[in-house]
Amino acid sequence: MSDGFEHPEKRKRRAFRALLAKNGLSVMPGGFSPIYAKVAAKAGFECFFVAGSQMSAFLLGVPDTGVIGLRDIADHARHVAARSDIPILLDGDTGFGNAVNVHFTVQEIVRSGVAGLSIEDQEAPKKSGTSAGRRVISTDEMVGKLRAAVAARDEIDPDFVICARCDALGAEGCSPEDAIARCIAYARDGGADLVWLNSAQSLEQLREVCAATPAPVLMIWGGTPPGPSFAELEKTGLRIALYPTLAASAGMHAAWHLLADFHARGVEALTDWRRSIAANPYGTIDFAQMTGYSGVRDLEAEYLPKEAQRDYVSTWGHQPPLSGGDPSDRKKD
Repeated sequence: MSDGFEHPEKRKRRAFRALLAKNGLSVMPGGFSPIYAKVAAKAGFECFFVAGSQMSAFLLGVPDTGVIGLRDIADHARHVAARSDIPILLDGDTGFGNAVNVHFTVQEIVRSGVAGLSIEDQEAPKKSGTSAGRRVISTDEMVGKLRAAVAARDEIDPDFVICARCDALGAEGCSPEDAIARCIAYARDGGADLVWLNSAQSLEQLREVCAATPAPVLMIWGGTPPGPSFAELEKTGLRIALYPTLAASAGMHAAWHLLADFHARGVEALTDWRRSIAANPYGTIDFAQMTGYSGVRDLEAEYLPKEAQRDYVSTWGHQPPLSGGDPSDRKKD
């Protein structure tokens, strides 16, 4: 008899499917780390994307050209899923081979705890989905890969979402009509739960794809930035608007600005940086809370024998402003 407990990964997968089933737009930011996923949730977003380009860049320091592998993303996915309360969609590149490899890939990723996996139709070695020089495999081959993905998923957890990414827009020898036909086939014949139109160029194009595709549609905008408003996107019938590198790109540029200023001006740059964050209308974010450090003392008090418990009264630690540490750890005057 069931005791009513639902495993967190099942809850998040069903929550993701609920987003796909609703009549309205969901906005999905992306990045690469558990902290960025938690920050996105704190900001109010209902889902998060772990991008292959960002894992390649920030975990390995390499370009998004298929260098990152299954073991890299499967292991990292576990970290993100385990620390996030919102559904995670993971970038699975090409599935790391043909349909046989895809079958194995999907089962590994289902076991990682994320809510879904995207598989793209590029040739290997792949290019970044926003770069020139892309080539796509045949529609028939991609449909076979998707069918293998669905079968592998169904053996473990049918709630897991298979997302088919169409990279045909801007690829060698492909037209917008080819992209639409592929989106339809990936849902109708491949059984994809979600179809990703990569680098949409216009609202009219989105309307056409959403109307024709027998599955919810996700897109990233490939037209003139910054792109349409959320209200405009929702009117096309789009289900998910993805901004795949948003969190990581913002973090990288913020780090560059501060480090360059710190190198040029020294500690004055740190003072100005702290002031700018403190003046921001959204305030600061608690690093200790984001990492779970704030609960360490409670665990110690609950489970450690008295002689093993730490002295937090007479000891102190260096906690600079905005570090997110416990203010009680700071040295008292």
